[in-house]
Amino acid sequence: MKIAITRLENKAAGDRALCATYGHDCYTVSPLRAELRMERVAAFVDAVHHSEFDCLFFTSALPAGVVAPRLKRWPRVIAIGPKTAEILRESGIDAEVLPSFYSRDFVPYLGDWLRGRTVGIPRADVPNPGLLDGIVAAGGKYHEERIYALVPTGTDLALDVADAVLFTSAMSYREARWHPRVDLLLVAIGEITADAMRAGGHPPAVVGDGSLAGTLEALNREGV
Repeated sequence: MKIAITRLENKAAGDRALCATYGHDCYTVSPLRAELRMERVAAFVDAVHHSEFDCLFFTSALPAGVVAPRLKRWPRVIAIGPKTAEILRESGIDAEVLPSFYSRDFVPYLGDWLRGRTVGIPRADVPNPGLLDGIVAAGGKYHEERIYALVPTGTDLALDVADAVLFTSAMSYREARWHPRVDLLLVAIGEITADAMRAGGHPPAVVGDGSLAGTLEALNREGV
């Protein structure tokens, strides 16, 4: 099966090799692009070096790739997913990995440890009130540095040769310009993305666990 995967431009390293291990081919389509705010990156790194945080939380690979190489020291570090953790390890940072691919599990993972501590979160300019409210409810504090914006590319997704399109986030679905086909299989990387697709009138036939590998496993398991 040939799968179009929504990714930021130049951020699909390893996708094709991973798809091949599950018997599929894939290519990237980009409904969004990232605009880095380097002054905010510098401010965040400076705050880390001044020991303003007890913990850093990397919610995706992009901020890990931008921030980690600039760090000379760091506190406790938590990552979503093995890919983000791998990027952090390239800079010598041995991060803990959440047991799921959802930021909602950050607070339960840390539990009572959060009380009285401050979490630094470098991330996209996309609201995540559930995460922030959860940190406060657990007795912690947070500093969210929005180091990049996600901007719609305004380009139609090239799906003519695709057998399936895999949306990797709710925003990539909502901002995508595309033309559904009866024979085009719709796939969501996880439940949050699936909920957005259902709300938009495009319910996915396959829903993953929040990771590309888990989604490909679900695809093969469903046998669609």
